[in-house]
Amino acid sequence: MKKRKEKEHPLFTEVTAGAVRQGFKLAATPAALEEGLYEALRANVPVVDAAISKLVRLTGGFKICCDNKQIQMQLEDFFSQLPVSVSGSSLNTFMEIYLDSLLTYGRAFGEILLSENTRSVSGLYCADCTLFGARYTSEPDGFELFNRLTGEKIPCAHPERILYTAANPTAKKPGGTSLLRGLPALSSILMRIYETVGQNFDRAGNVRYAVTYLPKSESEAAFAKERASEIAREWSSGMAASKAGNIKDFVAVGDVQIKVIGADGPVIDTEVPVRQLLEQLIAKLSIPPFLLGLTWSTTERMSSQQADILTSEIDYYRRLLTQPLMKIIKMHCDMQGIDDRVWLEWENVNLQDAESLARARLYNAQAAQIENGTSGDADNAKGGEM
Repeated sequence: MKKRKEKEHPLFTEVTAGAVRQGFKLAATPAALEEGLYEALRANVPVVDAAISKLVRLTGGFKICCDNKQIQMQLEDFFSQLPVSVSGSSLNTFMEIYLDSLLTYGRAFGEILLSENTRSVSGLYCADCTLFGARYTSEPDGFELFNRLTGEKIPCAHPERILYTAANPTAKKPGGTSLLRGLPALSSILMRIYETVGQNFDRAGNVRYAVTYLPKSESEAAFAKERASEIAREWSSGMAASKAGNIKDFVAVGDVQIKVIGADGPVIDTEVPVRQLLEQLIAKLSIPPFLLGLTWSTTERMSSQQADILTSEIDYYRRLLTQPLMKIIKMHCDMQGIDDRVWLEWENVNLQDAESLARARLYNAQAAQIENGTSGDADNAKGGEM
């Protein structure tokens, strides 16, 4: 009797499903709490979330190049329709999700899914890196996966299908460090400032009134309670009428004072401290302020310098992404028997770089033309003298 072949499940999806069934009853580790702060930071500070989204988009797309143009068209068609988890399709979609995890947590995990029927690449899976980790083994170039909640090793039958990238690794944290490291402390101060601004607006923006009745004599003081109640009713009636859009005057007898509550207290100016904190955040994220809608500087030279810094950061992320992307492409080529040389060609960071290069080439050409013309005139003058 022929033995039934068991269906092979992807590693990350199977481990994640098993962990969800167990309910994660263990206490949270310091690393898990730190990663929770990163998620809360992106959810509560729009500038941080916008900066990471800008980095993902500015990293840009890429084109798969091959010496054989026909094979290149086949590769582009295949990878443009390759499923990526439940997020969509195309290798570019996988790159965006992979880079988002890499920037937020300092590491990214993925898996190449194979079809049992066609024995070819059937899809890509981006794993939740908060559930998994990688650590080195005794082998020089080996590493193993482990559960970050339990610390147990995750057995992997096909390590060649695993995609793993670490950003900004250090000797203490070889598994990578997040781009948001060091920002939670500053962000907590920024959030407190925003919270106090909201409280001050509730205090001074939502106008409330204090109506005070001061009796002038003992005879008026005897009826102070009744008159205060009548003033309160008339005042409430006038406020209700104005809320409904009707104008109703308030008439009182005696010494009645009406003041706005909180009008005497000045609202603290938060522009300077908020800008100082945002400068620290943006310096860590390496995003020029004008890309986030912050008009701090309007000089052309400052924008050019910031664009150069941003370009170097994007080149670093592209170098990190090239390795897992080429691993996916080469695995598909090996399984399809494609022997031609294949490489990735990244798009320009933006049009400003191409424009600057074109302008520089124009200036060099004009300078060379002027120099050649000047030297030619000089030679003609020498020839005339002789």
